[in-house]
Amino acid sequence: HVRQLYALVSETLRYASVLEKLLDGAALLQAEKKLPPQLAKVLVYDLLFGKGLKCGGRWKALARRHRARLEAELARMKVRQKVSRNEDLLAPEQAIGPAASQVPRYVRVNTLKTCVDDVIDFFKRQGYTYLGKAASVEELKALSGKKFLLDLHLPELLVFPSQTDLHDSLLYTSGHVILQDKASCLPAFLLGPVAGSHVIDACAAPGNKTSHLAAILKNKGQIFAFDVDPKRVAAMNTLLTRAGVTGCQLAQQDFLTVDPRDPKYSRVTHILLDPSCSGSGMVTRGPGQEVAPSAERLQALAGFQRRVLNHALSFPALRRLVYSTCSLHQEENEDVVQAVLQEWGSAFRLVTAFPSWPCRGLAAFPGAESCLRASPAETLTHGFFVAVLERCREGAAAPSSLPAAAKENPQPGEGMEPKAAPRKKKKKKQRVK
Repeated sequence: HVRQLYALVSETLRYASVLEKLLDGAALLQAEKKLPPQLAKVLVYDLLFGKGLKCGGRWKALARRHRARLEAELARMKVRQKVSRNEDLLAPEQAIGPAASQVPRYVRVNTLKTCVDDVIDFFKRQGYTYLGKAASVEELKALSGKKFLLDLHLPELLVFPSQTDLHDSLLYTSGHVILQDKASCLPAFLLGPVAGSHVIDACAAPGNKTSHLAAILKNKGQIFAFDVDPKRVAAMNTLLTRAGVTGCQLAQQDFLTVDPRDPKYSRVTHILLDPSCSGSGMVTRGPGQEVAPSAERLQALAGFQRRVLNHALSFPALRRLVYSTCSLHQEENEDVVQAVLQEWGSAFRLVTAFPSWPCRGLAAFPGAESCLRASPAETLTHGFFVAVLERCREGAAAPSSLPAAAKENPQPGEGMEPKAAPRKKKKKKQRVK
């Protein structure tokens, strides 16, 4: 319901100028003086452009009472502008921008409840055409109609055209699939804890990454998930329950107040840290919502991010950590990683995340290319940043550039070393398939 409401508000904002003209032409606000203008826009959008009115009571009755005059005004607007589609009423800057329009709909198969083959068969029975595994980003970009592909990088990610709406699909409502952007799937995939591991998801809500961690762990092990907002924690609990996640302790707590020396966390070897950020990489916001953060805001965010990353690295048994943001700003990404690595000296080091990933970290410091970035133009995803840190151990071999999840799922042509896939783990993956 929250997703549906967000989508409704976003689309209402996109059509704002059209809706204002409709309200003026139909004189709706003059006829209904007690109707708030913003509510009027939402009602008219849902009535004429959306999936029909979902509300009840007097607002629904009011909108229906004026439906004929609103439809007549809409028809006149189309005639005046010489267009036939509602979308054509939008000014070029109001239409879906190139960034948002080219990002496909990504669908992560929840392997706690099903498998990729069964989900593919389900969609084929729903009239979709499966085109196999993608060989390039260009193939993802060319998707249209009711066609879908298996992603070229992530083994349990299906890719549909950008306008595909699956919020009402039985697979989504039952938790068999998770609607999650590809870039958002990278942190858990690159952390790659083996089954039985103890893992912390430090800033966990809304829970998609947590459910992904549980799937990688096969519900074997322990996840400690933290978020400070009670409403977000409640929503996350619902999501995790629907996804079939077990072995997860969800706590309404600021991660910075968690004691790393608590015996409860003595076996935590992996931490996923996706802290609050500017969100500048998100591409699906409504027009006019994107406001560049001030320098002061960026510095405040970066200060918080450095503190929480330092705190995460202080857990004594930690071996591997993934730091990620949905930000495009160097201040929140490379600069944070560089500052914290300098504080820890030789205790931790960056490892090369996904060597064949095309979009690397900015050259802010030596080794920053080990980080990866994602963007609508280069990777057909939201804007994202990921850094993988591992603890250095005296005399230890150089750390692998790939997580356990990637080792179990080597991708042909992805630059992965053959030795990165132990035979017994291949057998396990075959059994899951």
